[in-house]
Amino acid sequence: MNDYTRYLSAAALDFQESAIRKTGALAATVPDLISFAAGVPAPETFPWGELQAISNELLGSRDGDVLQYGATRGYRPLIEQLLAHLAASEITTAPDDYIITTGSQQGLDLAGRVLLDPGDVVFVELPTYSGAVAAFHNQQARLVGIEQDHEGLSLESLEAAVTRVAAGGGRPRFVYVTPNFQNPSGSLMSRQRRLALLEAAARLDLLILEDDPYGSIYFDDSTRADETRPIKADDAAGRVIYLGTISKTLVPGLRVGWMVSPRAITERIELAKQAIDLHSGIFDQRLVHAALARGVVDRLAPQLRAHYMAKRTVMETALHAALGGRVRWAPPRGGFFVWIEFDKAVDDRDLFVEAVKQRVSFVVGSAFFVNGEGHQFARLSFSAPAHERMREGVRRLAAALDIAQSAVPGGARVNASRRP
Repeated sequence: MNDYTRYLSAAALDFQESAIRKTGALAATVPDLISFAAGVPAPETFPWGELQAISNELLGSRDGDVLQYGATRGYRPLIEQLLAHLAASEITTAPDDYIITTGSQQGLDLAGRVLLDPGDVVFVELPTYSGAVAAFHNQQARLVGIEQDHEGLSLESLEAAVTRVAAGGGRPRFVYVTPNFQNPSGSLMSRQRRLALLEAAARLDLLILEDDPYGSIYFDDSTRADETRPIKADDAAGRVIYLGTISKTLVPGLRVGWMVSPRAITERIELAKQAIDLHSGIFDQRLVHAALARGVVDRLAPQLRAHYMAKRTVMETALHAALGGRVRWAPPRGGFFVWIEFDKAVDDRDLFVEAVKQRVSFVVGSAFFVNGEGHQFARLSFSAPAHERMREGVRRLAAALDIAQSAVPGGARVNASRRP
């Protein structure tokens, strides 16, 4: 028996693969590949000693609860620790508003399961995180892209889109945003735009799903901490569902994230999570709780900012040296990514093919657009490669762009001034 498609649901047949995961898998098949694809943290930043000590204490205690089943909402001391942790960002909520998730990606999936019926409309940034696109698409939602400007999501475009959807009989549900160092563009939403988005959401009767994995990784040479204040911190009306994670600020292998939402929604999220995995890993939660309680995460934060800021500088310097005038980008003010734009005559898919031949990879820009556009962009992650590997990777990318541009009618290099 070879054909199992007749056993699959219509929804399963339409599931969407993550472009990031697919591209990241190339490293196992292409020798000496330099990957700018996956936005993974640098392992040299992991607090190995502290985590080993905590693990030894937890396992050495022989406390059965350390390895036992746990509450669906999460390990209560971890939730209480998160209350204090998020209070530093002026997010003030109650413990019953929290649920611990298996990474923030599960939070996206849970939000889709609880808030969306087939055909419902989600508004997303152009471009937007492809993992969110997959999560909402797999719930059979309709995704509508909203343009961004230098301050963030265009509220004029959002209002026009909501009006169009409602006029066509659609059901607008929520707007998904990553205001801090957005994946993939690295953009930082302005404070004024965040407040205006809250007002627009109330006026348009939308919820806001705020994804904040990079908020504490701001670069001190261009960004202040107060510029990363979460939208949730000003959410007096209870319209924001907030997602957080320790994947970027501690380690990603401990699959611990959190979801903060109005209590009535949290109750439904809990029921959905019970059916998925009962609860997130208790040992992981205990380990993260101890890392937070002992100040490991807070001590790491300035080191991470300095580490990734240095990597950002290496990437930008390499781009100037090898591709200056041929690609343009906005200097990253935090996070893990440089979002480059090249000659529109070159298709991101063609460039990717040539790049892999040169043993370098990235994520095609079109993977982050829900409207079929974005083929003149590429997302480059600078978080993981060592400095010299990054320089060599950019040189390989420049060679790939030479080949891709030579295949364009006319075959000439096209210069492009860098964005201010």
